[in-house]
Amino acid sequence: MQDSATDFFAGNAATGYDARNARLAPISDALHFLTGLVLEDLPEDARLLSVGTGTGAEVLALARAHPGWRFTCVDPSADMLAVCADRLAQAGLSDRCTLVHGDVHALPDGAPHDAALAMLVAHFIAEGDRPAFYAAIRAHLSPGAPFVSAEISHDLDAPSFAPTLGTWKKVQSLMGATPGSLDRLPVLLRETLAVLSPARTDALLAEAGFTAPTTFYQAVMIRALHARA
Repeated sequence: MQDSATDFFAGNAATGYDARNARLAPISDALHFLTGLVLEDLPEDARLLSVGTGTGAEVLALARAHPGWRFTCVDPSADMLAVCADRLAQAGLSDRCTLVHGDVHALPDGAPHDAALAMLVAHFIAEGDRPAFYAAIRAHLSPGAPFVSAEISHDLDAPSFAPTLGTWKKVQSLMGATPGSLDRLPVLLRETLAVLSPARTDALLAEAGFTAPTTFYQAVMIRALHARA
């Protein structure tokens, strides 16, 4: 699952990622705004870990609002990380960010972070690998530090899935999905991605040692939660 996720974000997929998502700005802007509220009580000199940082959208939003925060940005896609590096440089934020090519398991030991983010990442991690993924994030957090995760999440066997999928297809169309890819979307959600129900996700977080998972944002199939290390 992790290797295939890297394939999703190579080459043109990385350089065109922000353009494809531009029409979803109302969703991402609200997510960034609410994430900032969840994390607003962090120290002025907080250190944050961004797992699967992508092109750096969340880091850019938080760094602009909190000039004393510093970030460790890790991503398995070298192409996405290169786009992130360019965006950070253009914003004058490079000196506050450490970029790491790889996954969270490759992070070296060091001072624990005050918070962690994994935005639209977890659904690329197979269900069997999810506890280790969450545990690796928790290992880099101070006790009680917040973890914010956003992922595609739904009970795919629930009666509500069919109407939700209809709306989700409209979201995907805004991103340029073709009729053929929309027809294959149910298979993608079930067989390529690891889309889990909120209840199952919360159970896996608890298995990894996180407490009090709480949903703070829902946009069709995108669920965002915060939990404590």
